[in-house]
Amino acid sequence: MATRKPVSLLKGEDNVAETWPEEPDRFIDDYIDPFLLWCVKKNASDISIQNDRPVYSEIHGTLYPVTFRNMDAADMAVFLTKLYGPEAQARLASGRDLDVSYEIRPDRYTRIRFRVNITAILSRGRDSAQITMRVLPSEPPTMQDLKIEEEIIESWAPRQGMVIITGPTGSGKTTLLAAGNRMIMERPQGCGKMLTYEAPIEFTYDTINSPRSLVAQSEIPRHLPDFATGVRNALRRKPEIILVGESRDRETINASIEAAQTGHAVYTTTHTLGVANTVQRMLSTYDMEEREERAIALMETLRLIVTQVLVPRIGGGRMGVREWMKFPDEVREKLMDMHFTKWPNEIQRSINQYGQTMERSAEIIFEDGLIDRRHYLLLSSSTGS
Repeated sequence: MATRKPVSLLKGEDNVAETWPEEPDRFIDDYIDPFLLWCVKKNASDISIQNDRPVYSEIHGTLYPVTFRNMDAADMAVFLTKLYGPEAQARLASGRDLDVSYEIRPDRYTRIRFRVNITAILSRGRDSAQITMRVLPSEPPTMQDLKIEEEIIESWAPRQGMVIITGPTGSGKTTLLAAGNRMIMERPQGCGKMLTYEAPIEFTYDTINSPRSLVAQSEIPRHLPDFATGVRNALRRKPEIILVGESRDRETINASIEAAQTGHAVYTTTHTLGVANTVQRMLSTYDMEEREERAIALMETLRLIVTQVLVPRIGGGRMGVREWMKFPDEVREKLMDMHFTKWPNEIQRSINQYGQTMERSAEIIFEDGLIDRRHYLLLSSSTGS
């Protein structure tokens, strides 16, 4: 099949705008992995593919076309089938976006992984799709890489109970969980048996040397239909640690609480902002008549809540800013002695003693000259602290 010559789109010593030298006149299955590997070697952090446009890669925050021609419906069908499966277009037509992970193994020792989102769009008056592929790191970062506060690290690994990581979409919750998993695995005693249920799987742990650890990762809905089913599955497999990608409905929250009550360490995430808001939002998924009983069950198992947001760092890049609170016995007993409707105010009063508010965290990094005044003021008022 004929190939087009690479096209230089910008002039200058810093030019990275080069199209794929092996670009075919029509994409077929065999071309996709070599093309994606070429993009990764060009330091692409994200690759975007959509109808009627060239494929774009994002390099150091700038988009560059990496194909000479626009993708047509036949090209897109090949990409969709390769990345998701033959049912991709039918699922898009039903009004759902698709999240999945994709992996290339160029040799037996190397894994290149992507987080993939596929969303239906309108292009030139026709239903089309956009594929967004995020290149994932080859191994999870460390807690030190993320500059996680020492108090969070010390409270991260309870023998049993629930640790909840919260924040808006794209705030680095999954990355923080992966760093925590790595830390537990790298202890001399390892982590024992860890089961994770994720949508999609973003980080793997193959490169972590941990003879005392056994990690099994399941992707929702590829391997199991939902998170609640995943937790029930975990309870039949005798793990020490269970990671539940997201607790957003009462069934999953119930299953996570049950797992924590039966002697497991459970890690999960929610889309909330602030420690007090997290407890309130989780309880709001229940009907009023069962809310009090579920509140007690949640508080019995709660060990740590961390809220994280990402903000622009002065000089470039982004950094995590966190509010957190640990829940030792005395805090849980005090809260369970009062009506659960009073918990948010009491938790807010207790954060400074048992953790740190978002306002204080923002103040520290602002005084260190790491963020600007606008973001400091936004963070200071973001969680009601």
